[in-house]
Amino acid sequence: MSKSVKIISKNNKAYYNYFILETYEAGIVLTGSEIKAIRQSGLSLDESYVTFKNAEVFLLNAHIAQYHEANIFNHEPKRTRKLLLHKKEIFKLKKKAEEKSLTIIPTKAYFKGSHVKIEIALSRGKKLFDKRQTIKERDLQRDLLKMKKDFNNRR
Repeated sequence: MSKSVKIISKNNKAYYNYFILETYEAGIVLTGSEIKAIRQSGLSLDESYVTFKNAEVFLLNAHIAQYHEANIFNHEPKRTRKLLLHKKEIFKLKKKAEEKSLTIIPTKAYFKGSHVKIEIALSRGKKLFDKRQTIKERDLQRDLLKMKKDFNNRR
């Protein structure tokens, strides 16, 4: 029995600025007002990143707008949030990140059933020429699709 997946937010800058090597699914610890705010207006993963503290994983700079109905019990929009991973995954990620000087970034946030999950990726930063190559490939794909569409419309 598979749970339904509804994407909340994608970090498109991550795919432009980094080579994605491996991805992991992590749970996230949230308060009630944060869940309601995510359901209402979503969350932003731009400029957010993952860090380690005492064998735990934390998400920093992820923005969740305040929930207006929460009054004084509201949350701070850019607070540090704990990610939930298995201990083996945490040690594996930490070892690879330190060993090969890689970065861990969130790429996607989604609902899996009623739970919010964050997809984090082990990634390496792109150089300027890599970014130019990505743009070139994207433009080529767009042109090919356009030519294919034109060809199908002529028939």
